[in-house]
Amino acid sequence: MFTGIIEELGKVQRITRGGKQQRITISCSKVLEDIHMGDSIAVNGVCLTVVEHNANGFSADVMNETFSRSSLGALGVGSPVDLERAMAANGRFGGHIVSGHIDGTGIIKSIRQDGNAVWFEIRTDGKIMEGIVEKGSITIDGISLTVAVVSYDSFKVSIIPHTLKETVLGHKKIGDVVNLENDVVLCQDLVQIKMRGSAS
Repeated sequence: MFTGIIEELGKVQRITRGGKQQRITISCSKVLEDIHMGDSIAVNGVCLTVVEHNANGFSADVMNETFSRSSLGALGVGSPVDLERAMAANGRFGGHIVSGHIDGTGIIKSIRQDGNAVWFEIRTDGKIMEGIVEKGSITIDGISLTVAVVSYDSFKVSIIPHTLKETVLGHKKIGDVVNLENDVVLCQDLVQIKMRGSAS
């Protein structure tokens, strides 16, 4: 389990695709402090398993399914990535419950400065939109954020300067693809409400 609080920005060092081994290698520092083989690290919100590590970074195997269903397939050498280790049992819960199993992707529709904040509008499909509500939580590239505005095919979030500086959102532009994970607790509540409604 993750919380959506990004620990550091890593950088893609190498991507191997095709054949029997598909692997991504990321250079980083903070998440290496207590790293072990088999640990889970969220990379842009996608839970990956550490298969190799050294003093400069770690590697994880990536399936074709993951490349095709997430924004990881659009990464290249040098791309910045959000990193978060799985939450420790005695850790501080700063964001919301994040599984690391993304629901799909969205496309950045607009980016607009508003004082010291920046508005991002993300367009996505109807299935994901069904689990998004105003003032609810959403995970964008592994970042726990609060939804400010919802329309039929998009939603908006307002980003503070600290988040822009410390996450991949500061590197994004209109048209970029981002990973999305709905709030699992909220979605369970919405399912229960629908079931009660259909039963009455």
